[in-house]
Amino acid sequence: MSPRQKMINLMYIVLTAMLALNVSGDVLNGFQQVEDGLSRSNETSTERNASLLGKLIEFNETNPEKGGVWLKKAREVKDKTDSLFNHISLLKIEIARKADGKDGDPKNLKSQDDLEAAAAVMLAPVNSKGSDLRKRIDSYRNYTNLLINDSVKLGNINKILSTAPHKIKNTIGGNKTWEERQFDNMPAIAAITILTKLQNDIRYVEGEVLNALIANVDAGDIRVNQVEAFVIPESRIVMSGSNYKANIVLAAVDTTQRPLVFIGDKQLDNDRGIYEFGTGRAGTYDYTGYIEVPHGDGSIEKLPFSSSYTVIEPMASVSATMVNVLYAGINNPISIAVPGVPNTAISASMTNGTISRSGNGWIARPGKVGTNSVITVTANMSGRSQTVARTEFRVRKLPDPTPFISYKDAKGNPERYKGGRPFSKTLLMQANGIEAAIDDDMLNVAYKVLSFETVFFDSMGNAIPEVSSGSNFSERQRASFRRLSRGKRFYISRVKAIGPDGIERILAPMEVIVN
Repeated sequence: MSPRQKMINLMYIVLTAMLALNVSGDVLNGFQQVEDGLSRSNETSTERNASLLGKLIEFNETNPEKGGVWLKKAREVKDKTDSLFNHISLLKIEIARKADGKDGDPKNLKSQDDLEAAAAVMLAPVNSKGSDLRKRIDSYRNYTNLLINDSVKLGNINKILSTAPHKIKNTIGGNKTWEERQFDNMPAIAAITILTKLQNDIRYVEGEVLNALIANVDAGDIRVNQVEAFVIPESRIVMSGSNYKANIVLAAVDTTQRPLVFIGDKQLDNDRGIYEFGTGRAGTYDYTGYIEVPHGDGSIEKLPFSSSYTVIEPMASVSATMVNVLYAGINNPISIAVPGVPNTAISASMTNGTISRSGNGWIARPGKVGTNSVITVTANMSGRSQTVARTEFRVRKLPDPTPFISYKDAKGNPERYKGGRPFSKTLLMQANGIEAAIDDDMLNVAYKVLSFETVFFDSMGNAIPEVSSGSNFSERQRASFRRLSRGKRFYISRVKAIGPDGIERILAPMEVIVN
């Protein structure tokens, strides 16, 4: 470098050093005040967390089976928190001694504006204690995350104990590590205050975890202000021949001391409150009983209950969702429902065709036209298969479809021109050919057009037929379209189409009026 460039570089270094050393005394005093306040806050947090731990200890003494597992976790949290807290205290002492000498005290720091002490301790090239601290914080954060289920509290903890690198704006690849951001070029008093703040955050997280553990002690308890008897039947509607089953319980009963249940004056033969018996003829039946509840003073309280059940004859509803008949050659949606029986316990069979499940419904595909199909429904009730319905359907051939020309209206919606009214010549020229379908609001079945003819009339009234190219207009047909004037008409006839049933049909002619 030239002597001039060397002089400029030297002046820049001196200026930078002067700016770094120019730390206001008021700012340093402010850091000291914050440090004192955080230290007092840490003492308060430590006492509060000790009180929370004491609650778990007291509960464990009265109910070790229920509180033991949570007390063990709480003590583990305290040990990990104290270990990290004490480690940070040692780092504060090292920074103070680096700034003031071997007798340095972080609570009475003299060289508060020392800009090298924090970096020397926390950012040393070998065995960086800042990097080690970051790893310890990450480990502590991940551990406490496993003990809290509240997503809001988890978010707060992860934010407070975040050690993510800091992106430096307007630089290429300029990310600062967490420790560099905290301790690089930082006055000693500021670095100590940052560490005290971190201790405060750790005590806060410890308190959140201890509160979560205390809440978990009673998480499985059910608190009630009223005791009642309940009858819970599997179903109030029972088919003849199947069993009636009900669960009779007392709300908030202690599982270690089950109550006695009586139907009429007869005690149930099980301690789970399950009442089961066979049913006979159809009808509605009532029954009553009571539950005996023992109290701590040895007295017995009787809580009465009553309920009813209905027995019905085997039945089912079977209906075709499209029409009242089945059409051969296509899938006919069928709805099958048996009251009180889930869909998974229902099966069906069919004569003159096949029937299979399709989602929550069924698909029937009949065979021979003119021969009725019978759908038989079977339900699995109480482990036994029972026929609940037989429904007969007529099987018919699909009706003939209607030919049409597909086009789009001014809004771009698809439309179908079926003849008998004026049709734009522009739309006619844009059409590919003829399509066919059944679309009568009940059926919606597409057909494949095989061929068709167009019939034009010359000035002498002679018919001029033109043959299509499959389902599309031929070039000769399109040439005839171009010669048509407003008000002229032609006919589309001999439309051959085949449907899903495999039957080839000749459809009714279609009159096209050119607009």
